Parts: sequence; structure tokens; C-alpha cells
Amino acid sequence: MNTRILVVEDEEIVRITVLDRLKNHGWVVDQATNGTDALSLVKKNNYDLIISDIRMPGIDGEKLLDEVKQFSPRTEVILITAHGNTDDALNCLKKGAADYILKPFDLDDLTLRVERLLNILTIKARCVSLENCCDQRQPLIGSSAPMQRMLNLISQVTQSDSTVLIHGESGTGKELVAAAIHYESRRADKPYIRVNCAAIPSGLLESELFGHEKGAFTGADQTSIGKFELADQGTILLDEIGDMPVVLQVKLLRVLQEQEIERVGGKNPIKIDVRVLCSTTKNLAEEVRKGKFREDLYYRLQVIPIAVPTLQERKEDILELTAYFLEKFGKERGVEFSLSGDASQALNKYPFPGNVRELRNILERVTVLAPAPQIQLWNLPMEISGIQNDLIETKESNLAAAVAVTEKKCIRSALKKTSGNKTEAAEVLGISRKNLWEKMKLYGL
Repeated sequence: MNTRILVVEDEEIVRITVLDRLKNHGWVVDQATNGTDALSLVKKNNYDLIISDIRMPGIDGEKLLDEVKQFSPRTEVILITAHGNTDDALNCLKKGAADYILKPFDLDDLTLRVERLLNILTIKARCVSLENCCDQRQPLIGSSAPMQRMLNLISQVTQSDSTVLIHGESGTGKELVAAAIHYESRRADKPYIRVNCAAIPSGLLESELFGHEKGAFTGADQTSIGKFELADQGTILLDEIGDMPVVLQVKLLRVLQEQEIERVGGKNPIKIDVRVLCSTTKNLAEEVRKGKFREDLYYRLQVIPIAVPTLQERKEDILELTAYFLEKFGKERGVEFSLSGDASQALNKYPFPGNVRELRNILERVTVLAPAPQIQLWNLPMEISGIQNDLIETKESNLAAAVAVTEKKCIRSALKKTSGNKTEAAEVLGISRKNLWEKMKLYGL
């Protein structure tokens, strides 16, 4: 996204000189001759930075600063004057000015200040993305046909600003799809904000999305910026959009159509430039028929629908995903995990109703509890391995007896797998051959 700057100066020579220098750096630069015209432009466009003289007819620079901070808090302001002093500078900085420059000024110095300020804005935007979407950017793993079709569709939509509706069962990775769209788009270096519409009480969701003015309601002791303003020039993901209250659906439709928001308690619309992605586990067409979701919003959101396949529909990816997760957890624990053939077959046969999230959680648990780097069939949960829990069957409550039952079962399984070869069985179990011999003797094996 191009950086946009507004230069406000009533002296034509100064205005044109600054304008030309900034344009030579590749920035989009607009101009205004007074504060009144500047304020009109601010209400129509999204500016990263305003460079304004202080002494102007009508609305002066300080008044313009106040209006800009009220209307567009994310826009930074540099004030320039020929009649300033230390007290004036401190007063402007306290009001929110980013910088204060005395005339006459050096154009190279001004350019350096602008570059530094724009770099800070970029860092702020990235920090916002990291705070809101920690651990969201992960690779989309899978070579199956359904997965490749979805990846191809993602690559086609990344360079557009069209609204995308991502739908699929819980645990399929809808958030990862949304993150992939953002980070492959031209907005990748701008904010990426995620809002879970189901996790925020309906009474607070409007303020969370659109912000609120000071005094808008009890407890609103200061103006608050909403998620849409934080996402300006970037992307916002409305997760579980199917749970958004109907009254807010009307306001969201207006945002999509007009590209402007209005804070709770606010009087003036605020222009925004945000790409909207939505995700849901619900069948929105069915929700429309039930009267729980607006039909006009449904069609507005479904400009580009992306269906995320279940893990059952892409069973060929199970072992590929397993290898990825085992490597990930292995690096965290300093262990190289592997999977036995029996365990691999069992994972391939399991339907995974919880999809990729269930597979990930199972493997994380197994890598914590497994006694050896190679994960065996009996290390997997009973619903996957098909092995009954001996502790339940024998109703053992004594800890030593329970451990003995488990050890005996593991040793028998390892010996069977290795056709009675004690050295290989000891390696499978992760113990020494001597330790295995002692345990076999103890259990009469």
C-alpha cells in the first residue's frame, strides 16, 4: 500500500517545494492551502502523515491537530512555524504532534524526519499484527487434491481486495487460510487484525469493532480506537461471523459498502481502507433461512467463498501433517521423534472428527508422555490404537501394580514386534538390554 501524505501550507512557494521533494521519494502527496480544506481532505482520504503550518487563516495548525487526532488518531502530524518557541513546541507535542519544526528548515532534514516517522508507523503496524495474531502464521501442509485445489484458489485471491468467506468444520485451519491470504497480499506489511465474534459479548462487540467516543457510555472515560481502525490499510479477519448479532450485521454491511465506520457515540463517519476476511463453522445459507443472518450481508460476504476440507476428506495428508508436528514438538523438546509402522496405520484409519486440531493435540500429548523417541501403537489414545486400557480392565488402584501391568504389556508388544530379539526390543522400549532382561525375569516372561 502506498504511503499518503498531506501538506498544508498557505505560502505557495514553501508548499510546492515541500510537495515536489516528497513526491520525488515515491510518496503519494496531496496539498491544501488552509486548515479548512485540509480537514475536508482528511475526512475523504486516509493519510499516514500530515505536514502543516501552524499560522494559517481560518483553522490554524493547532486546531487542525486537535481535529485530526479526534477524527483519525492513527494519522501523525508534523507542525511547522516561523514564530515558535520552546513553550509552543511542548504544547503541540503534548497535544499529540509527532514533531515540531521551525522555519526556515532544511529539506533534507525534513525528509529524514518523515522517513523516520513512517518507519515507526510501519513498526507499530507490525506490532499490532503480532499482538493480535500471535502463532497464526503457519504453513498450510498437504499434497492431497482437495488441499491443492484450495491452495490454488488462495493464490488467485491474494492480490485482490475482494471479501473472502472461509467456511469449514472446527479444527480444519480456517484461521491459517486467512493468515495465508493476508501475508501473500500487497497488504502484507500492514496490520492484520483478528476478531472472534463468538468470544466477545454482543453488548461489547460494536465498541470492539468500531471503537467509541469519550462519554459514549458509562465507563467510557476516553476515546477508544476499534479493530477496524487498527486494521486500516491492512486486513481484518472476522472469525465466526455467523455468531454476530443481527443488529451489528446491518452496520457491518454499511462498512463493506461505504468503506467507512462510525464509532459508538460518534457523529462523523471515518473513512477506512480495510480488506475483510470472514470465517465460520456455520452454514450461513441455512442461518439465512432461519432468519438468524441477513441475506444481503450473506451475498456481500460470499464474493469469494473458500471451503476448507476436513481431515477425513484429505486423509493422504495425515502422515505429512504428523511428520510436521513431530518435528515441531521434537525441536521444542530436543528429541527426534518418529512413528512406528503400526502407529502410522492406526493414525491413517482414524476419522479425526476434530480435524487437524485434534491430530495436533494428540501428537503433542503423545510426545510429552511417550517413554521413547519412537512412538508406538500403544502410545496412542485407545480410540486410535484399539488397545484396551489394562488399568481399567484389571481395576488396579495400587500405583506399583498399575505400572507393572503397563510395563508387562509394553514388553510383550515389543518382543512380538521384534520376533523375540531382546536387543531390538530394548531399543524399541528405550531401555538397556540388561534392564529388559531383569524385567522379563521379574514378570516371568
